[in-house]
Amino acid sequence: MSNPFLKQVFNKDKTFRPKRKFEPGTQRFELHKRAQASLNAGLDLKLAVQLPPGEELHDWVAVHVVDFFNRVNLIYGTISDGCTERSCPIMSGGPKYEYRWQDEHRFRKPTALSAPQYMDLLMDWIEVQINNEDVFPTNVGTPFPKNFLQVVKKILSRLFRVFVHVYIHHFDRIAQLGSEAHVNTCYKHFYYFVREFGLIDTKELEPLKEMTARMCH
Repeated sequence: MSNPFLKQVFNKDKTFRPKRKFEPGTQRFELHKRAQASLNAGLDLKLAVQLPPGEELHDWVAVHVVDFFNRVNLIYGTISDGCTERSCPIMSGGPKYEYRWQDEHRFRKPTALSAPQYMDLLMDWIEVQINNEDVFPTNVGTPFPKNFLQVVKKILSRLFRVFVHVYIHHFDRIAQLGSEAHVNTCYKHFYYFVREFGLIDTKELEPLKEMTARMCH
């Protein structure tokens, strides 16, 4: 396994930032293992994302959101040295799409930021959400909040923007690292999942529409 990107992917401790882990013995851990086993077995990604019979939708979604956060984090981490204030002064996906940051604290109005600033705020914001017991309860039996899917939609829409920026502005770096196939697989997995459960508005998917049509038949 000489590819440095894949080494990072398989070395579970080398993530861009701390990971949310599933405790062994919990139902979520079992679900996480099951989802991973399907992927490792080379199961068709369209089938792999489907809710297993008898499982709770919210549990299945929670497991995948955490997993996608870790994977997208890692993808961005591998190209982040080439994503600077100078190279990417605006968080964009080509000339047509500019993403502005808004949160409940410092940026109450949508604010134009550089891509690295936006990514930092985004990853911190998601980390806070997935480590918040009131939003992502770790104890099975603790109910999810009523607005859980709403929060998830926001997280996934924002993670999608990372794919947009990476594919449009940093794909040469991905290719240079020899990690194109891995990133494409992560993207397809993410795309099939959000489509299966209607977790991203179609208009958010526009920037990668042509690529997605070629890649995800």
